[in-house]
Amino acid sequence: MDTLSLFIIIPLLTVLALVFTKALKQARIVAMVGSIVQLAMAIRLVFAYFKERAINDSIMLFTKDVVWFKPFNIHYSVGVDGISVALLLLTAIVVLAGVFISWKMYNLPKEFFISLIVLSIGVYGFFISIDLFTMFVFFEIAVIPMYLLIGIWGSGPREYSAMKLTLMLMGASAVLLVGILGIYFNSNADGGALTFNILEIAKVDIPFEVQKLFFPLTFIGFAVIGALFPFHTWSPDGHASAPTAVSMLHAGVLMKLGGYGVFRVAMYLLPEGALHWSWFFIILSVIGVVYGAFSAIKQTDLKYINAYSSVSHLGLVLFALLMLNKTAWNGAILQSLSHGFMTALFFALIGMIYERTHTRDISKLGGLLKVIPFISVIYVIAGLASLGLPGFSGFVAEMNIFVGAFQEDDMFMRIATVLSISVIVITAVYILRVVGIMLMGPIRNEAYLKLERVTWYEKFGILLLLVPIVGIGVAPLWLSDMIIDSLQPFIQGLL
Repeated sequence: MDTLSLFIIIPLLTVLALVFTKALKQARIVAMVGSIVQLAMAIRLVFAYFKERAINDSIMLFTKDVVWFKPFNIHYSVGVDGISVALLLLTAIVVLAGVFISWKMYNLPKEFFISLIVLSIGVYGFFISIDLFTMFVFFEIAVIPMYLLIGIWGSGPREYSAMKLTLMLMGASAVLLVGILGIYFNSNADGGALTFNILEIAKVDIPFEVQKLFFPLTFIGFAVIGALFPFHTWSPDGHASAPTAVSMLHAGVLMKLGGYGVFRVAMYLLPEGALHWSWFFIILSVIGVVYGAFSAIKQTDLKYINAYSSVSHLGLVLFALLMLNKTAWNGAILQSLSHGFMTALFFALIGMIYERTHTRDISKLGGLLKVIPFISVIYVIAGLASLGLPGFSGFVAEMNIFVGAFQEDDMFMRIATVLSISVIVITAVYILRVVGIMLMGPIRNEAYLKLERVTWYEKFGILLLLVPIVGIGVAPLWLSDMIIDSLQPFIQGLL
């Protein structure tokens, strides 16, 4: 059994074991053990990657290829580079943290954990796939459980939010499928056989007119799930209605499929199309960055604040990818990882606050630092990381993005960069506003004096997410080197 397929098989076995559980305690333990095994595998893969990379200079490592459907040359083809490995580790950490944060899920817990693990299967499969068709299948597997997770276990207008999310992402999938088929039917431009294999297609000189036509379709198809403006509207409503763990996976992991797909498929396979269309999508990404940050200032619901903050931060990922240089791309991947940990941590904390106070309206909260100090202190730390304070992962990511973007000797690029840099100040405004209103000052409700203490499993889930935020900020070189090492094939494609 190849190493990477275990990232699919272990969650499938976890789902199978969950099917036969009967009690809440059993479902918790099975989900926890399965997620711990996945995290252990992800950590082991990081060490194995460095060891293998020292002796193997292939673009993808630990590859496995099995014919799936021969008439269309569809293969189950998997492999990883440093970027994939880092995102697998992010996924494993967020999934395990989500299981611990959902420890008190009493409404259909078995079905909830099954849906959560199925979502993770789609994400794992997407990150390891190097066959476009297989990648698309896993993309759909990751999206479909979100409808159930929000529609059944959500709150507020959950049916509306679940339907809106599903329809928007399915629409994007339809556009993406057209883009993928366009690439497939032009994958034999050099006289070879049609193929979905990303590494094989990258060797083909696809005509510029074809790239110009299919790049925007492929870019938009992936970028919608990455909250590309103006197709981002599904995201805040989805976040607001989703249960805590689902919001964590939604923002922390699922939305990363957008940036990764744009990078791995649209830019790698259609580089001339990327050069041609970059200016247009830079405008959209900069609007998303600034609009998301200003929208966060106007919100009073904690989930909506974090949701619009995600639109802004993920806009930076797309913006950096469109700069088409190594430094900015390194920043884009680091930002994806940093945002994944930070936003998952924020949603975990928001869920813990809501469970205790039964409100997410910051105008009704106050003085929480005095009654739930652990949650409050971690919230402040997450906020400082979000606004890019040195010593945290956000600073490392944003510095690479802005330095890489500003090094482009083009007035349009530099104006776009300056506008994007302004988001640092705007982010500081809404983060400090929330901290001041919600955590500081007098206690506004006497009932808050009797709030439930933080449990061991909540603390463990929170620390799982906090450690990487600090770790990347303090010692980023190992991760940055792993990412930069994987960027060379992409850079060569643009030359």
